[in-house]
Amino acid sequence: MKYVYILQQAIAWIIVIYWLYQLIISVCSLIEFKEKPMQKNKKHKFMMIIPAHNEQNVIANLIESLQKLKYPKELYDIFVIADNCTDDTAKIAKEKGAIVYERFDENKKTKGFALQWFLNQKIKESADYDAFCVFDADNIVDENFLNAMNKKLCQGEVIVQGYRDIKNPADSWISAGYALFYWTMNRFYHLARYNLGLSPLINGTGFMVDFNLIKPTGWDTKTLTEDIEFSLQNIAQGRKLGWAKDAIVYDEQPTEFKQSWSQRSRWTVGHLQCLKFYTKDLAEGVVEHRTLMNFDGLLYLMGIPMMLVTFLLLGINTIIFFAKGMTIWELFFNYAKYLIATLIVPIFTAIFVMIIEKKPIKKMLKGIILFPIFMGTWIVINIKCIIKPNTQWEKIEHKRNVKIDEI
Repeated sequence: MKYVYILQQAIAWIIVIYWLYQLIISVCSLIEFKEKPMQKNKKHKFMMIIPAHNEQNVIANLIESLQKLKYPKELYDIFVIADNCTDDTAKIAKEKGAIVYERFDENKKTKGFALQWFLNQKIKESADYDAFCVFDADNIVDENFLNAMNKKLCQGEVIVQGYRDIKNPADSWISAGYALFYWTMNRFYHLARYNLGLSPLINGTGFMVDFNLIKPTGWDTKTLTEDIEFSLQNIAQGRKLGWAKDAIVYDEQPTEFKQSWSQRSRWTVGHLQCLKFYTKDLAEGVVEHRTLMNFDGLLYLMGIPMMLVTFLLLGINTIIFFAKGMTIWELFFNYAKYLIATLIVPIFTAIFVMIIEKKPIKKMLKGIILFPIFMGTWIVINIKCIIKPNTQWEKIEHKRNVKIDEI
């Protein structure tokens, strides 16, 4: 039992240090730092890329919002990759003025493959663009998006994530859960790390990449989460990613639990794939570059392993409690106090984030109360995917017809 107790203490300290580190980093999101100095003054030329699979319900609104950007129209083009479409996505996109590339490949259906296919063509053409931005078809984009991204390019940043907001936060407790999650990530993960000189992550949509950066290799991703994979590839090489809080993209989130389960399962499997393929690269990056930024990138991948370590600690604690003669009811009440705290913390975190992000709380009350359940189901999803991962891409239906003028 002595060695069991030593193991318990070691694991407990690992968990405490891990979360204390995350807390200290998060607090730095509350500190205002000076803007980076401008290295040049130029209006760059952009490709606005929209990978789209059967998105006839929402593609027009995104294109219209991009056409309303307050940026010289001759300095950006809108490209739609109609990826294995069987509906009118390509037709509607052409009618709205986008340049459409149609792609058909039954074996490679993910967004990563679509970007790889398209960008390889643009590299071979030596296309005259300085950078490209990527959007999901259900997005709508703030009119100042390109001005904010152009500023980041002028500051010397080559990969930049924009602020991912939600266009349907109050539709259901599920969409509210997503909104609270993204608002929390925007503030306590991306902004906090950017303030400290660490690296945020690419977050699926609304991001910008310097075109020259990918010309040697193209867009080379292979997992279900091409955004996180691309982020980790660059962090492992010692390259910091940027954050543009004024480059706002509004994203549609699922409103039903079944859709949400499918989407978050894909994210978890993608995370597990990145854990498999990039842990070694990130560890080698820590040794090579010797920066906190590289170590922080490695710690990002440790989220799911830390969950497993926590369950291991619970199991060891249970063994120790029973060895001390504790009854099942005593054990239940001992764990109940920690469970209550675990349920309360996400609620207060959500309210705090909404206050500092200036989001309306009243219409989100149901989502706030149920936020711990939303996050708790993610733990269940993680466990399910560890036991039985599904590596097949599944489409999430988008149908929320919101125009940029309605935001």
